[in-house]
Amino acid sequence: MSVAFSSDGAQTIQKSLAVDVVVRETKAKSLEESYQIKETCDFIRENNFHKVALQFPDNLLVDSIKIASRLQETTGAKLYILGDTSYGSCCVDEVAAEHAGAQCIVHYGRACLSPSRRLPLMYVFGKRPIDLSKCATAFQELYPDHQSHVVVLYDVVYSHIIDDLLKLLQPEYVNVITSVLNVDGVVCKSYGQILQQAKDTGHTEAELALYGDRLVHKYGRQFILKEGCSIEDYSIFYVGQEGVTLTNFMMTWNKCSFCSFDPETMVGRFETININRALMKRYYLIEKAKDASIVGILVGTLGVANYLSIIDQLKKIIHKAGKKSYLFAMGKLNVAKLANFLEIDIFVLVACPENSLLDSSEFYRPVVTPFEMEIACNNQREWTGDYIIDFQDLLPGACSHIDCSDSNEDDGETTDVSLITGALRSSGFSSLDFFLFSVAASFLSGRSWQGLDQKLGETPVVKAVEGRRGIAIAYEEEGSRYASS
Repeated sequence: MSVAFSSDGAQTIQKSLAVDVVVRETKAKSLEESYQIKETCDFIRENNFHKVALQFPDNLLVDSIKIASRLQETTGAKLYILGDTSYGSCCVDEVAAEHAGAQCIVHYGRACLSPSRRLPLMYVFGKRPIDLSKCATAFQELYPDHQSHVVVLYDVVYSHIIDDLLKLLQPEYVNVITSVLNVDGVVCKSYGQILQQAKDTGHTEAELALYGDRLVHKYGRQFILKEGCSIEDYSIFYVGQEGVTLTNFMMTWNKCSFCSFDPETMVGRFETININRALMKRYYLIEKAKDASIVGILVGTLGVANYLSIIDQLKKIIHKAGKKSYLFAMGKLNVAKLANFLEIDIFVLVACPENSLLDSSEFYRPVVTPFEMEIACNNQREWTGDYIIDFQDLLPGACSHIDCSDSNEDDGETTDVSLITGALRSSGFSSLDFFLFSVAASFLSGRSWQGLDQKLGETPVVKAVEGRRGIAIAYEEEGSRYASS
């Protein structure tokens, strides 16, 4: 007789799952070109690196051993393969590289191009196949007017074809401009790599003086608008598949029309995502943040430059708004992890732009971005419909930084009406706020498990012993819990 609500877990362990994605090895002939073996060897030897970390996303791990072997044979360097990243594979995992004692990182595959600081870095995007003639034909069908103002953006894995695409279009389309990949002032080379030596971010004073507002730099892409034009005067043509990169572009430049060409399906189309509806969903989360009393700050990156600065800034504005904050570092997020902290009203995720817009519909508590939390807590920042995904833009000295005034502390408690509950809510500190915070602290202290406690010096040192075998519901030494009948 089978047990309805529990079992020994044998069926779960033996169950086989169907996998839709088939990962194939790259052919030996194309391995050299796809992974730029020669250029990578030059990078390692010219900088005299002896310990090198190679970071691969899951879909490229199948080629990692071959690549590492070739690089080691040519350079003599000791190589470490980083497979399971701490957060998103698009981010450079400097922490894992430092644990291995690496002197530099070679990052393979798709990348968010967020600036990093600790180690010299080389990007190898790879060269995904694309039918250039069909891409150009799709562009011409989508933009029959040859005077159209168009910015060409693309996924980094297709960066190797952009110069050739521009040559096909520019004789007829004189107002087409393409973006270049640019991280920390280092511009992408034609073969699709970026070499970065931990340089300072920002543009030179000469660039800013020459181009001013015409110089646009977002998400590691840089382009210069025609004189007398603003970004709203342009349509944007995106080369790549539908995903978070395209979504970020559409949310940021939400007043522009978008078209795309998918190299996998070889189909061009007008993008019809309802941006207004998406923005309204985000505004709803802002209202939830305004209603919240206790905020959890989620650390979603340890490699993106200035992540500690935005965490400090969030703590300050949350405090000035009369709210309490707690800091959480828990690696990759899931529903079960965040469900352990029921006392938290809302979470704010500090991550790279590719991982910031988290769909929290299945979570017990909403998850917002630093920009959304700033609107909720900073009375000097208002909702205008313009959307900021990259937290770098919110920091002091950045293009979208707004100081948080001290009016809440000077004037005391202020009230407004929640658009969700219809109830009065307050900003700034009051005696009720301190009561709520003490209730939250009591709730936390009364939990049976409060996290790992080191208890340094309180526990004796013992030799390693063999642990239990099996799964939590039925360890082997416990015997059978259920008698069959």
